[in-house]
Amino acid sequence: MQHATADLCDKHIDKLQVAEPIFVDFGAIACFEGEIHTLKVFEDNTLVRTALETDGTGKVLVIDGGGSFRCALVGDNLVALAIQNNWRGMVVYGCIRDSRQISEMEVGLKALNTNPTKCVKRNEGQENIDIRFAGVDFKPGAYLYADEDGIVVSDFQLL
Repeated sequence: MQHATADLCDKHIDKLQVAEPIFVDFGAIACFEGEIHTLKVFEDNTLVRTALETDGTGKVLVIDGGGSFRCALVGDNLVALAIQNNWRGMVVYGCIRDSRQISEMEVGLKALNTNPTKCVKRNEGQENIDIRFAGVDFKPGAYLYADEDGIVVSDFQLL
């Protein structure tokens, strides 16, 4: 069940972190929520693919790509994998590509921008660690709520 971020802020602002409004919606689903699963990578999406190959039921993949604009961490093939494995959505602190195709795919996806360039494959990065960007601490197991108004995070599931 989707909860509007504005309503959550009205009722639970003391329990929420509100992300800076720096993200653009790219997927066909603007409203998504779920348990946070984190990745910290830089211009390398090997771990993104590995994570999306697992069952994402009830989860949102939060990717700290260091805010890089030099290449894309997610494209339509990875989004298709996310849909296949039931991920509720993704937040990418970096860029995506294949935005036209992704706009028609049934997934929630927020990112900083687009870049048509592929990233490298070095199999580097960290998984399920605390990360911070957009003024928010994203912790594995916390809950993320996203819609057209923004992103809010709670240490526990609300409602």
